[in-house]
Amino acid sequence: MFSNGILYPSAQGWRDTLMAILLVSPPASNPLVIAFRKPYPLFKTRATLRQLKPAAGENNNSKSAAVSDSLRLLEWDKVCELVSSFAGTQLGRETSKAQLWSSPELCYEDSRMLLEETSAAIELINHGGGGLDFAGIDVVLVKSAIVQASKSFPITGLEALAVACLIEFAENLQDTVEVAVKEDAECYRRFMPLAEMIMNVSVCHLLVASMKKVIDEDGSVKNSASSELKRCRDQVFVLERKLYQLMDKLARNNRSESSSLEICNVNGRWCLNSTSNKLENFDGLLLSSGSGSGNLIEPIAAIELNDELQQARALVAKVEEDVLSKLTDKMLEELDSIHNTLNMVIQLDAVVARAKYCIEYGGAYPNIFLPGEMIRSPTVACDSRLTKTSSKASISHLQREWKLYMPKAYHPLLVRQYRKNLENARKDLTNAASDLRRKKMQGKTMTTEEIDSYLNSMKQNVLEIERCPPIPVDFTISANTTVLIITGANTGGKTVSLKTVGLSSLMSKAGLYVIASEPVKLPWFDAVYADIGDEQSLTQSLSTFSGHLKRISAIRSNSTSNSLVLLDEVGAGTDPLEGAALGMSILESFAENFSFLTIATTHHGELKTLKYSNHVFENACVEFNEESLQPTYKILWGIPGRSNAINIAEKLGLPFTILSTAQKLQGKARAEINEIIVNMESSKQDFEQYLEEAQHYLLTLKRLHEDLLTVTRRFDEYIDIQATKKAKSLSDYAVTARSILRAKLQQHCESALKRRTSQIKTPDDSKHEKQNLGSVASASVKQTKGSELRKLFNDKLVRIPLVGETVLVPSLYKEAVVLEILSSKGEILVQAGGMKLRLKLKDIVA
Repeated sequence: MFSNGILYPSAQGWRDTLMAILLVSPPASNPLVIAFRKPYPLFKTRATLRQLKPAAGENNNSKSAAVSDSLRLLEWDKVCELVSSFAGTQLGRETSKAQLWSSPELCYEDSRMLLEETSAAIELINHGGGGLDFAGIDVVLVKSAIVQASKSFPITGLEALAVACLIEFAENLQDTVEVAVKEDAECYRRFMPLAEMIMNVSVCHLLVASMKKVIDEDGSVKNSASSELKRCRDQVFVLERKLYQLMDKLARNNRSESSSLEICNVNGRWCLNSTSNKLENFDGLLLSSGSGSGNLIEPIAAIELNDELQQARALVAKVEEDVLSKLTDKMLEELDSIHNTLNMVIQLDAVVARAKYCIEYGGAYPNIFLPGEMIRSPTVACDSRLTKTSSKASISHLQREWKLYMPKAYHPLLVRQYRKNLENARKDLTNAASDLRRKKMQGKTMTTEEIDSYLNSMKQNVLEIERCPPIPVDFTISANTTVLIITGANTGGKTVSLKTVGLSSLMSKAGLYVIASEPVKLPWFDAVYADIGDEQSLTQSLSTFSGHLKRISAIRSNSTSNSLVLLDEVGAGTDPLEGAALGMSILESFAENFSFLTIATTHHGELKTLKYSNHVFENACVEFNEESLQPTYKILWGIPGRSNAINIAEKLGLPFTILSTAQKLQGKARAEINEIIVNMESSKQDFEQYLEEAQHYLLTLKRLHEDLLTVTRRFDEYIDIQATKKAKSLSDYAVTARSILRAKLQQHCESALKRRTSQIKTPDDSKHEKQNLGSVASASVKQTKGSELRKLFNDKLVRIPLVGETVLVPSLYKEAVVLEILSSKGEILVQAGGMKLRLKLKDIVA
């Protein structure tokens, strides 16, 4: 039945429904065809899951033959195979491959979403994604378990273990996300949309516990799963032991010099195998006989036990089936949740495969934009994400608008081939060293010269591969360029450059990082069309002139103002004059709104002149070193390529008379054009050199400026630290000085009191001493804070003064005359100037 456009088969129609879907979409192209698919709200708007059903996609959006041919010529299938190899599960690899192959059908929003998924997966892996290893999950068994449970058939023990492993894997992923968010709240935002995908699945804890309770690690049902099962297995064990003892006794009693008896088990029944062709002395059933294999005999005495054993084993199987049936019923209750978890894991595996590929090959995040939008070139000198190689972009480019900006771009398949060759060479070197050690242990003699020569040749092979890595190409196409014409010598890298642009555009559209230096700016093309007849193609697909024209005609019919068109050797394969005229006409037609960007390679010099009659054309050429007679695989922008045939012939020693005649036949005008091109190339190289030096100085200045800011900041911090230390030292000194002052004042006061109590003084002497004491106390009070003096006098023991005596009142910093002593209250009445005060005895100094 159908609900909201989603298939919900009934229990009786599972088999017919599954077969119908498999017939419409074979498993090889549709790995996730499961008849009982339920709606998963998380994936409803995801273009990536729409690609899991290519059969339906083909019915809705059929690809044109031109697009399919272009993907084949660009070898996009090899890139899909390479990326999908990073997936951990079989269905993940198939899903990843299917998604990548159908990526040309994606819209701009889908591509942005895929790139966000890849970035989130990279963040998750860099955060510590040890839980993103899908190799331990057998999704095929999980899928089989879901199908069996949906049909109410008992699942096997291995299928139950696979389901439990899947659920535990999803639980670990959720724990990883939760821990990351607790440590850093920004992690959830960085992990989006994968975090939402992971957290939205339901984890069946009870089902996992039930499965592990009855299923052992090897997939067998545990004895503890059922008391009946344990009893039946014990019975099987007893019968097998009895049968073995019986067979062993018969074999020993009937063994002779001419024959021997071996105990064997055939279809669950214990038998004896006689190596002799003659019949033995005991009674039995002859099961088989032969001249080479002997006689297979089931003794009469063992028939009854064998029958009992077969019945016991059947009973064990019945009890095990009952246990698994109960487990299947529990799984059936959580079938939707398990199915959603399976979908999530497979989808996540495909996303992580893209992320692992980007990390392994050092990709750069592509900032894609719709062709209707123009993006200014990145501020290369100020972008903190830039690599060292990408920082040499032109200063004059900083404010220009670009249609395509991709510095230091690599062809992904060339990088893979280089790594593979280097890995094989290193492996050969390791194997060679191991082989030599093995031969030495076996006693085989080899001279030292032979060993060194053998190993040195292997090392030299490794060094030669390391010295010749793929050469990157800078792509900087300005906004007003619609057709780019690349000229130059054969084997100079023109075709590789075309494929690099095409594959990079497809990779960014499919949610992959581009193998280039940051920053990368790429238009989002609705389609990439290519007509490439490359002899260096791994597929060796060579096209005739008519085949080229047919393909170009199909491209012209299907391309739009948002398309990328790549034409290799346009106008080739026919008369040069006709080919040049046809090539010019073809390129002019594409310049008239038949594509957003067209890149063409050619050997026809006439096509170079299009730039000077139409501003939407631009020239570029592959650089050629005339000294070494080798291409440099670099592209010179804004310069048309020139013919090097005569110059190469001269360096190769062709006679001067031949060269002179060739130059005359070539014509003076063409020679002058070549000379102008030579000057332009020289000027371009000088400009690039000066530009690189200027960029180097600019980066050096920036680094020195940063160092100066760092030094200034450290100097300010040092000043602040020193000021803090000085203030602390002054505070410590002040505390010490106050302590010394208090001690001195206390000593002075105590000595004055001792003198008063130990001596009898005359009134004059007493008055004189009091005046001295008062003056000393007043001087001390003026030099010390009031709060500190009060504490000092409060802690002192004072005597009771006499009426008429002059005392010191520290709180007022004044002297006062005693008027009355109130001993019962511990108070005293004093006259201080025009004021009468009642004070505590402790508040005065007598």
